[in-house]
Amino acid sequence: MTQNIKNILFLDIETISCVKSFEELDDRLKPLWERKAQFINKEQDKESLFFEKAGIYAEFGTIINISIGSFFQNPANELCFKVKSFSGKDEARLLKEFRELLVRFDQKRLRLCAHNGKEFDFPYICRRMLINSIEIPEVLRISGKKPWEINHLDTLELWKFGDKKNYTSLDLLAALFKIPTSKNGFDGSMVNDCFYNQNDLEKIARYCEKDVVLTAQLFLKFKNLPIVSENNIFFA
Repeated sequence: MTQNIKNILFLDIETISCVKSFEELDDRLKPLWERKAQFINKEQDKESLFFEKAGIYAEFGTIINISIGSFFQNPANELCFKVKSFSGKDEARLLKEFRELLVRFDQKRLRLCAHNGKEFDFPYICRRMLINSIEIPEVLRISGKKPWEINHLDTLELWKFGDKKNYTSLDLLAALFKIPTSKNGFDGSMVNDCFYNQNDLEKIARYCEKDVVLTAQLFLKFKNLPIVSENNIFFA
């Protein structure tokens, strides 16, 4: 296994609306969401749209889970993958713990990888860190950097091959490359309901971890390398 693969940290985040309903939103934010809602969907009422879509936007959402994973070799020189999650209702604590992990790595060698990470995960994390008065670690500071100075990887970008208009979901790519998954029909659109109505943060974390595994396996496929066997995937 090359050192380059060892230095990649794969990640995925799960986000929800900052409060359960539009009515609970801060009075100062309500008219701002109404304005936002007009751009998203003029036909849908602002209350239901808030529950369905607010979590996508860092200004109206919050992070409840960050799952990470990395490759390593076992004593038999088999490629393995380990996964862990930072999960909870206290976003500031979650982000601080995630930051503490990131700064332990060599910031010059560490590379972050996510599916659609450059458009969603990485900027979302940075915005929420700023909102929570948390210093952004060096590996996430991209302002003013040249493209070749940014260490982020994005499996969606790798699949685009320069095609700006194309979006392909992680699940579709996993199916195309015949990467096994056990997400059992759960998807990102169900996270808000799962958190607020079912109070099942554990289910959300497990779902997020499976996406991290899929992203890592897909990355191996892009490198024409065999995927990691299920027996060599470990969850903390």
